[in-house]
Amino acid sequence: MRRSSLRLAVVSAAVIAVGGAALATAAPTPPSTAATPAAKCGPGSLPEAVQGRAPKSDVASGRYAKGYTCNVAEIAHQGRSGGYRVERYVDEQGNECAYYDSTLLWPTSVADQGTTGPGTYVLDMKDPAKPVVTDVLRSLAFQSPHESMRLNTKRGLLAAVFAYPTAQPGQVDIYDVSQDCRKPVLMSSTPFGVLGHEGGFSPDGNTYYVGSLYFNTLTALDVSDPRVPKPLWATDDYEPHGVSISDDGNTLYMAQATNKGGFEGLTVLDVSQVQKRVPNPQVPIVSRLTWDTVSTPQNATPFTSRGKKYVMEIDEFGSGAAIGAARIIDVEDITAPKVVSDIRLEVNRAEAQGADLEADPGNNQAFQGYQGHYCSLPSRVDPTILACTFIMSGLRVFDISDVTKPREIAYHNKPILPGTATNPNRAGSFAMSAPAYDEQTGDIWYSDGNSGFYVVRLTGSAKRPKFAGEIVNPGN
Repeated sequence: MRRSSLRLAVVSAAVIAVGGAALATAAPTPPSTAATPAAKCGPGSLPEAVQGRAPKSDVASGRYAKGYTCNVAEIAHQGRSGGYRVERYVDEQGNECAYYDSTLLWPTSVADQGTTGPGTYVLDMKDPAKPVVTDVLRSLAFQSPHESMRLNTKRGLLAAVFAYPTAQPGQVDIYDVSQDCRKPVLMSSTPFGVLGHEGGFSPDGNTYYVGSLYFNTLTALDVSDPRVPKPLWATDDYEPHGVSISDDGNTLYMAQATNKGGFEGLTVLDVSQVQKRVPNPQVPIVSRLTWDTVSTPQNATPFTSRGKKYVMEIDEFGSGAAIGAARIIDVEDITAPKVVSDIRLEVNRAEAQGADLEADPGNNQAFQGYQGHYCSLPSRVDPTILACTFIMSGLRVFDISDVTKPREIAYHNKPILPGTATNPNRAGSFAMSAPAYDEQTGDIWYSDGNSGFYVVRLTGSAKRPKFAGEIVNPGN
């Protein structure tokens, strides 16, 4: 991950040789810097004056301490730190659990983790208003998983690679959570991830992919027997950030940062031979797409809406027009993807940025600011909402029932005051986690690096009796 200066991608239509064939790379889409329509906040809300902003002036007035909420009720809060992923699972006995990594950067969060200490927290969510810590996963990968922790709901496997913003030796740890999600069982710890940063499961739960980003490695592991993972394929041809796999396991969607060829954006790979366990598998590029406002692509997840195929992608960090924001990409023709809508806040607009924003608490610190970081979908089939973390702007929830016209419907942002006793050297929000969804209650779970784990419930005009579509996809 990185926070870059303004960079407008100048990648025009190009021809790339792939296995002797010619592949056309889609030209950048025209830049879109308009803000997504803001939420209309109902009773009980504590709305922002500017969409996404928590200004320094609100510290002096006392407004800052109340936080910023719109069409949500805070159901629960646990802990004082958080990381990059929140996962939800219901086991064979009906126990409901949450998993969240507790550190943004090992070991800097240790002082904030209290007596529970560092690691990945396991929460019994039987009563969503009273999460109970039942275990802390302290194996090496789960001490510092960075963005790699993934749950596969089909098989009840929780995996992570020992990782860091740059990279760490790729030890992969796999837990079985299917029997009792409150007490995960460590199945294996192996070095086959090569180098660690991000990760992704195939939906069948038999393949776990590890990407190292800055060290250009992408590795596929056979975890059909989680006690004995086996390397299947590896490459150093890309700079892979987040990866997601199609439901049939044959297509990999990669959020790719600048690699040796100078490309960044969405790269689509044919991993069908990996899925079929062909010896020495060949993995050709299917297509590529960039956009003029690209910063650092973070994650890309496929879904369908009204029978058509799309990918939800979000960038992180950046500034100016090339600031971390989200978009929906049409992949109905997988060989010619195209952006159909952008999702950003008023504070993300190039015209809204400047020296004034740098005075806001936390906005002058490394890797913290008014940019996007992670989004996740409640389902891969006809999702109607999208929840994202926008670092200092907290959790943001969007209506995507019309994928061409997203609109914000809710938000929850709880910045901490500068110089507080619990975090004397920190200020603002540090919301960077991929949220999880409870389809039974309509709750959204996420974590903030500066203040811990939250359960929030949509209210008023944002309320959903249950999340549309099928259960959240089993791989991401």
